[in-house]
Amino acid sequence: MDKMKKAYCRSFQAVSNVGARLLYWRRPIPVSGPGSVKMIPDLLKKCRVNKVMVVTGPTIGRTLAPIVLSELDSAGIEYELFADVESNPSVNTVDRIQKRYLDSGCQGFVAIGGGSSMDAAKGAAARVVHPNRSVDDMAGLMKVAKKLPPFIAVPTTAGTGSETTIAAIITDTETHHKYAIMDLQLVPLYAVLDPEMTRKLPANVTAATGMDALTHAVEAYICWTYNTEESIRLAEEAVCEIFKYLERAYNDGDDMEARTQMLIAAYKAGFAFTRAGVGNVHAIAHTLGGLYNTPHGLANAVILPIVLEDYGPAVYEKLAHLAELAGVRYTGTDEEKANAFIAEIRAMNRRMGIPAGFGFILEKDIPQMVEWALAEANPVYPVPVVYDKKRCEKVIRRIMTET
Repeated sequence: MDKMKKAYCRSFQAVSNVGARLLYWRRPIPVSGPGSVKMIPDLLKKCRVNKVMVVTGPTIGRTLAPIVLSELDSAGIEYELFADVESNPSVNTVDRIQKRYLDSGCQGFVAIGGGSSMDAAKGAAARVVHPNRSVDDMAGLMKVAKKLPPFIAVPTTAGTGSETTIAAIITDTETHHKYAIMDLQLVPLYAVLDPEMTRKLPANVTAATGMDALTHAVEAYICWTYNTEESIRLAEEAVCEIFKYLERAYNDGDDMEARTQMLIAAYKAGFAFTRAGVGNVHAIAHTLGGLYNTPHGLANAVILPIVLEDYGPAVYEKLAHLAELAGVRYTGTDEEKANAFIAEIRAMNRRMGIPAGFGFILEKDIPQMVEWALAEANPVYPVPVVYDKKRCEKVIRRIMTET
C-alpha cells in the first residue's frame, strides 16, 4: 500500500507540474527602500481605490500602522481599520473582516504585518469575491478563481513571504485544524518592502521569521519537481542572503542594510516556494500552530534541520550545493557538505536562542498531528521523501525529544 501511495503522489505531482507550466505565475510588483510606505497612497490612487480596508494585528495597529494611516490621511484616502488579527488567524476573524469590508464600502486591502495579517486579509478578500462560500469551501487548490480587489502587502517581518504567495493559512478554532487556501488570485498586487517597518522588530521575532524564510527557500530548492530556472535561482540567492544577513539583523536591529537584504531575501524565498512548493517541514509545523498556537516561523526553524536529516541521501546533492553557495563547506563528499549545511542551521538556531525541539507536544496529540500533516503534504507537496504514518510519527517524536 505504501508503494501505491507513493506512486499516486508522484503521478499527481508529475501531472500537476505539466499543468502548472501552463498557468500565469506573477510576482507582486515590489516597491522597496527606506520610507517606501509613503508610496502607498499613490498606489491606491493608481488602482482607483478611494476607501481601503487596512488589516493588521493589535501590536502593529498601535505602533507601525499609524505611519501608513497618516499617509492615507494626508492623501485624503478613507480607510477602515481592522487591528484585531491574532497569531494563526481564525475563520471567525476572516469573516469579521469580510463583513466590515462590505458594510463600510471598501474597494481594496492594505495588509500590514507578518503572515497572520496577510493571511487574514487574503482570506477576507477571497470571501469578498465569494460572499456565499466559507473558508472551508475554498480550502485547497485553485478554488478562488476570481480576481481579488486591489491588494497591497506591507511586511513588518522578513520571513513569511506572504507578500508574494498564493496561500492563506486559516485556523478553525473549534477543531484546531488549519485550512490552506491556495490560488494564484491570492498573490498581492504590490509588495511594499520598507526596512524601516522592521527596525524595531524584537530579536527573537527577527530570528524566527528569518529562519522561516530560510525554510521556504530550502524546501522549494529540494523539491523533486515544480521548480523552474527562476525559482531555483531565487531560492539559491535567498539562502545565501539569509546566511549572510540574518544574524546581523538579529544582533543589530538598526542595521538597515541587513534589514533591507532580509526583506529582499524573504520576498525571493516567498516566490520560490510559491512556484515550487514546500514540504514536510511546513506540513508538520502547521499542526503545531493549530494545536498549540506555536508561531509558524519558530516551528519551521526547529523542524527544518530534523526533517533534512531524516531525508538523508535524497537531499545530499542539493544541500551540498547550497553549502558551497553559502560558504559553509567547499570540500568533501556530498553527504559531508550536506551535513555541514544542516549543522550550520542548527548552529544559527542555537546562536539566536531558538530551541532544538518542543517538549510541550502531548503524546495524545501525535496521531492527530500525523493525520493532518500527511493530509496536507500528500499528494500536493513535491517532497523529496513521501512520508507514511510510521515515518512521520518518528520525526514528530524527534521534535519532542531533541535537546
